[in-house]
Amino acid sequence: MHHQIIPDQHDTNIEIGRFIHEITYKRNKKEIQFGNVKFDVFMQDGNKVIIGETKKSSRYQTASKYQLLYYLSVLRDAGIEAQGLLLYPEERKRVEVILDDQSRIDLNEAIAEIQRIIAKEHAPPVKKNNFWRRCGYREYCYA
Repeated sequence: MHHQIIPDQHDTNIEIGRFIHEITYKRNKKEIQFGNVKFDVFMQDGNKVIIGETKKSSRYQTASKYQLLYYLSVLRDAGIEAQGLLLYPEERKRVEVILDDQSRIDLNEAIAEIQRIIAKEHAPPVKKNNFWRRCGYREYCYA
């Protein structure tokens, strides 16, 4: 992403995710662009702003949580307090995500690690793991 390389838009998992996003949560505003981030779902409950990310599965909940924490951080830096929701429609599950002091520290550590990787002259060697089969970028790793 840092190098503006987008995942394979015809990847089955990406197409399934796009389909789930399009057919769920129809009464909420969708795909709100704010600076360099795009929220899947935007809701307002009174004065409370809630942003949501729709996911196919909770299998990678930690990564999804960090994505949402980053979005919440971008909003907070702009003076907007918001809460987050990870939405798993196929599992009928919702997970609340709040940017508190500890999660902000954890997020900043993750961002620092990402920046260390980006700063390297060469990409790290490819390691097969359980995630690579579902990754929209996998073709780039083996090209």
